[in-house]
Amino acid sequence: MNQSTAGGRCRVCGVLGIGVLTAAALLMQLPRAARGEDANDEAASKAAFLEAYKVLMHPRCMNCHPSGDAPLQGDDSHVHSQNVLRGKDGKGKYALKCANCHQDHNLPGEHMPPGNPNWHLPTSEMPLIFQGKSPAELARQLKDPKQNGGKSLEQIVQHVSEDKLVLGGWDPGDGRAKPPLSHAEFTVKMREWIEKGAAIPE
Repeated sequence: MNQSTAGGRCRVCGVLGIGVLTAAALLMQLPRAARGEDANDEAASKAAFLEAYKVLMHPRCMNCHPSGDAPLQGDDSHVHSQNVLRGKDGKGKYALKCANCHQDHNLPGEHMPPGNPNWHLPTSEMPLIFQGKSPAELARQLKDPKQNGGKSLEQIVQHVSEDKLVLGGWDPGDGRAKPPLSHAEFTVKMREWIEKGAAIPE
């Protein structure tokens, strides 16, 4: 015997039938994936990384993350003059040490060497290459502790938000372009990418 009516009350117990439950209440009873939240987070995560990618591929970042052992220079990312090379510790090779020209502060004047107390490239053991990487390739590299210097995702955010060498990209010295996002905007996008699942933009 049919004991309920669609959208009404059960004839036996008087409990409201399913027809009168709101769509929102039903939706909240579904798993997050079925509600579409995971899909929304994934899309937002990918979009956030694509915005951050614009900064990561800008000369202020990429010049210190080259595909070879020579750092890059200038807004056109040409190979560093004087045959400067990375070296094992990322601070230069032989007598051509980074600190020979890059002091602990920017030198005044157009295109004079920018400075930082810890000016260096990534080490030869962990070169952390940006140049030539697609968004998907770079996202995978940044997520992988075996390729990112042993960092957790939270440490990646901490690095880009607090490291003074990273911050120097927004104070590059006279005659150099700044990244397309402010440092605060860049940090927000990196955190959003990670907090919403560190999705890989394909």
